[in-house]
Amino acid sequence: MRLTAQDFPPEALRLFDQYVHGDLSRRGFIEQATRVAGTPAAAAAMLAALSPRFAEAQVVKPDDPRILTQRQAFDSPLGNGHVLGLLALPAKPKGRLPTVLVVHENRGLNPHIEDITRRLAVDGFLAYAPDALAMSGGYPGDEDQARAAFAKLDQAKARADFLAAAQALLKLPESNGKLGAVGFCYGGGMVNWLATQLPELAAGVPFYGGQPPAADVAKIKAPLLIHYASNDERINAGWPAYEAALKGAGKRYEAFVYAGTEHGFNNDTTPRFNAAAAKLAWERTIAFFRQHLG
Repeated sequence: MRLTAQDFPPEALRLFDQYVHGDLSRRGFIEQATRVAGTPAAAAAMLAALSPRFAEAQVVKPDDPRILTQRQAFDSPLGNGHVLGLLALPAKPKGRLPTVLVVHENRGLNPHIEDITRRLAVDGFLAYAPDALAMSGGYPGDEDQARAAFAKLDQAKARADFLAAAQALLKLPESNGKLGAVGFCYGGGMVNWLATQLPELAAGVPFYGGQPPAADVAKIKAPLLIHYASNDERINAGWPAYEAALKGAGKRYEAFVYAGTEHGFNNDTTPRFNAAAAKLAWERTIAFFRQHLG
């Protein structure tokens, strides 16, 4: 039977959120989780149970005949020189394709985000997921190592890389020239930031992402579809000010808070995944992209 967030004490979920975002080491998690798990061994088992299982959750395999995938590099003169990522598109496209930039969480381009990118291709989009860890060797195959590498990134260069990737996608011959962006956690915050920096962005979908400075909201041109988890105090604390700024600037947006969900509810590799909320949020996302990207 698949574990869900309800199988864990709320304190364990809170500690896991800190661990995932680099605010707590593996040792720190085990030490603090021992209070609710009873023993260090039980706390370690709890951490293992909460951690991703990529193979079990894979929806679209890399060799799925419906799609084509390749590693693609774009120039990024203001970033790290170039940006490298996964490009996916339908194997038999009917004309030029609506295009989506996919922005990962704080572990780089791991197997889950690659799967998300392939899912978009199956749904008829040209999708590209840059890897902010590419310059340090790419996703290392270990979430702890990925977080450690991510903490060392030059974030200004990383932002420039995502911006360069977005601009390059618009010029691909397979693209219809309409670009959307979707991101998760760190990636959700990046989508919010891109919306303030990229006038060409036609649609933005941040999942539980940090909000941009209120002073920058007036620069947003794209309509936004914003997804939040109800049990996510850290991220949700910034929403009232963001919403006030969006309303004050007359921006187009829809925001949904999914009841009974944890941060990361769309990530189907961990027990924080909420199948019903993820299905609804993804259906809304695909419909939103189809509406605004053609």
